[in-house]
Amino acid sequence: MDAIVNTEWLAAHLGQPDLVIFDITKYLPNEPFDGRTKFAEAHIPGAHFFDMDEVADTENPLPHMIPTAARFEKLLGAMGVTRASRVVFYDQKGMQSAPRGWWLMRLFGHEKVAVLDGGLPKWLREGRATASGAPATPAPATYVADFMARRVAGIGDVKRLLEDGSALVLDARAAGRFAGTAPEPRAGLPSGHMPGAANLPFNELLAADGTMLPPDALRARFAAAGADGGKPLVTSCGTGVTACVLALGAVRAGLPEPAVYDGSWTEWASRPETQKVSS
Repeated sequence: MDAIVNTEWLAAHLGQPDLVIFDITKYLPNEPFDGRTKFAEAHIPGAHFFDMDEVADTENPLPHMIPTAARFEKLLGAMGVTRASRVVFYDQKGMQSAPRGWWLMRLFGHEKVAVLDGGLPKWLREGRATASGAPATPAPATYVADFMARRVAGIGDVKRLLEDGSALVLDARAAGRFAGTAPEPRAGLPSGHMPGAANLPFNELLAADGTMLPPDALRARFAAAGADGGKPLVTSCGTGVTACVLALGAVRAGLPEPAVYDGSWTEWASRPETQKVSS
């Protein structure tokens, strides 16, 4: 299954029994919207809402950190997903939080997963059908996870990689947040960046219509940020969501698959011992 599918593909496959569609929209704390509420107003027919704050380590004070394999298996099974399922994620903004679902599934060994190119905005622009209200509860299933540790990085990994320079940390946040000249959306969290990190705002991987750029254009964007495939790549952002846009873009560009720093800047900036850089 390709990592990205277009609206024509999804429309042609709606209703197939092995297809599972999830809206995984996550709004920032400074945005006056709720993903689940807006899902109930309009969603792709047959879709269910995937709450990344629930499919997470709910005891961790950091937002939507990855769950244990056991919790992932329990929740995915309750949502009717099996290892045979083809899973497609989309979001209400276009291509912002859907790649987090793609990455999370792959982290637990599920390769038959894709992101809808352009998301719900493109679906709506094309006049395609939507549904409203709560979808039918799926039949419970058994899900078995295969955790793929190489696809995630913890703060200890990132500290070591930054110190020895053996990997490039690429930050998906907006340039002002990276430079420390614009505020973070989370109250009390300073902006800035990790020493040695580079910046590639996630929206630079998207075309004007919100779809992801073709592979050659993506390779040029990554190369301009210093990511030419010469060393391993770790992607970061605010809370590990748009870092997954960079991970998806790197895979589409044919670069080595990055690890995603799950705690990202929210974890790094909240730790007293870490160095924060403004420029």
